[in-house]
Amino acid sequence: MTSPSVTAVTGRLVVTGARGQLGRALLDRAPDARGYGHADLDITRLDAVRAVLKPGDVVINCAAYTAVDQAQTETEAAFAVNATGPEVLARACAEIGARLIQVSTDYVFPGTGSRPYETDDPTGPRSVYGESKLRGERAVAEFLPDAGQIVRTAWVYTGDSGDFVATMRRLERERETLDVVDDQIGSPTYAPDLAAALLELADRPDAPRILHATNAGQASWFELARAVFAGIGADPERVRPCATSAFPRPAPRPAYSVLSGTSWTSAGLSPLRPWRDALNDALRRISD
Repeated sequence: MTSPSVTAVTGRLVVTGARGQLGRALLDRAPDARGYGHADLDITRLDAVRAVLKPGDVVINCAAYTAVDQAQTETEAAFAVNATGPEVLARACAEIGARLIQVSTDYVFPGTGSRPYETDDPTGPRSVYGESKLRGERAVAEFLPDAGQIVRTAWVYTGDSGDFVATMRRLERERETLDVVDDQIGSPTYAPDLAAALLELADRPDAPRILHATNAGQASWFELARAVFAGIGADPERVRPCATSAFPRPAPRPAYSVLSGTSWTSAGLSPLRPWRDALNDALRRISD
């Protein structure tokens, strides 16, 4: 399997959250798209959103409050970006005649299962972040039942901007050994691969309303960390496994939140490549 190829989007492409890692990856692949960061567009203001959209636009909303632990106390800020923002975008798109692709997360699930989550599995977030993202999903479904699509993804990284992969690269230089949790399992996803997948979806208004898109396969944070060390030529044995209980955090993390790719491939969309292939590609690009 390979990363999906980029297809021509029939409507004008608009990217919100354009300064984040996924937004930047989208603009890299679609330089003609119109990108808006938070400083350019407040997606919680209906008048502001109306002013920048046109009929036929395809909006990919990458804007998100992703500070999972801070969201436990900064509830208002998390719900403003993750719930109110998608609702406003959906309402504006419905009024104007535009489409919306809302990027969501594995955190909408409880993380207590043992098989990859399908799109119709019961949700049940255990954190403020997950609940706020689920609220955003529901708003899109309510206001854009026919022109809104929700894409859940997980563990997104570029490797060079403060994400988990970038952190592992930094800590490899700073520490002799490193303890990383091995009892949280998910789907590592390379932002450029996800961006290419979203651009393919942008040309598929007929695709299902809810989809899952991640690189193929699953890993624990421990396995991902070891793969990063191996990929940069460091000894992976320097990474040691530990339990989540060794690093208590304000927000509970899903123990198992792997997302099934069945919905994506069943829609005739290009499957994303295995996560190890994507990671190795990312590390090569960073080192070039």
